[in-house]
Amino acid sequence: MATARALTTKEADIQMMLAAEVQLGTKNCDFQMERYVFKRRNDGIYIINLGKTWEKLQLAARVIVAIENPKDIIVQSARPYGQRAVLKFAQYTGAQAIAGRHTPGTFTNQLQTSYSEPRLLILTDPRTDHQPIKEAALGNIPTIAFCDTDSPMHYVDIGIPANNKGKHSIGVLFWLLGRMVLQMRGAIAPGHKWDIMVDLFFYREPEEAKDQQEEDVPAIQDYPDYGAAAIGGGEWTSSQIPDVQWTAEPVPAAPVAGGWAGEEVPAPIVDGGWDAAAPPPVVPGQGAVDVPPTGWE
Repeated sequence: MATARALTTKEADIQMMLAAEVQLGTKNCDFQMERYVFKRRNDGIYIINLGKTWEKLQLAARVIVAIENPKDIIVQSARPYGQRAVLKFAQYTGAQAIAGRHTPGTFTNQLQTSYSEPRLLILTDPRTDHQPIKEAALGNIPTIAFCDTDSPMHYVDIGIPANNKGKHSIGVLFWLLGRMVLQMRGAIAPGHKWDIMVDLFFYREPEEAKDQQEEDVPAIQDYPDYGAAAIGGGEWTSSQIPDVQWTAEPVPAAPVAGGWAGEEVPAPIVDGGWDAAAPPPVVPGQGAVDVPPTGWE
């Protein structure tokens, strides 16, 4: 009875790439990508040789390790499927990530605030990321890119043949490349597995992420309802309404001139009353005349 032997690192990596459909190309093939094609299926789709893909991953990892400062490496992806993988790769390898649209002039215009001079550029798709490839060529920046069978190879120094259109394929490729880089740097001991799961590099739909966040939020505790439901089914009946006798209360009388009803009204003030002097008379054409008040001697 034959005993099952342990898979080598290369065989295990190729099995993972097969599960992620890294070998599936397109129905078109560029003349510079013919050397990496294994065969063509009956439906016209080209199959990529994963053995050469693994060798190119090793070559790209050696180039990345040769850069002393990881901050001089820029990994970029304009496609949504590669943005999460790019951010994770930059997080674990120390490189700089550009996830999203490329700002023209980032590598050529020194007046821009986002201007940078990287020593190495890593791209997800040469067709989508054509602008950074042109700028890197003007600045003599070496470029590494994941190339499908129909990808243009202009100004690409190291093309890794792989499926760059599937979210699982892109995640597995960046995970393998990041693990190889850390192994060559000595961060991962030889023969040991990487603790980081490959699922972290996969693109997640916004709906899936929202559902996951809702599941993580603890459920709100149900408190007893002391409202109408506690009284009896949420409906009020005549028997449940308390019998309250409403009695008529006396309405206060309207106020009359000088006060309220039942109160003594003070007598009006007359001339000479309240022990107060009358105002002095005023003569037309003259001012006030000092006339002594009545009762003065």
